[in-house]
Amino acid sequence: MKITLVKSPIGYNRDQLATVRALGLRKMGQSRELPESPSIAGMVRKVIHLLEVTK
Repeated sequence: MKITLVKSPIGYNRDQLATVRALGLRKMGQSRELPESPSIAGMVRKVIHLLEVTK
């Protein structure tokens, strides 16, 4: 799955910022290709309001 950071995590809980960082996203507009796994899906669900997800 491809995830892109489309909204800044500034102003959200620190654990949401940590989740975005754990997904490997540092800057706005940055994208990553990640495998579909239960752990990745859980992290994406936690910060879905900050991401754009395509398969």
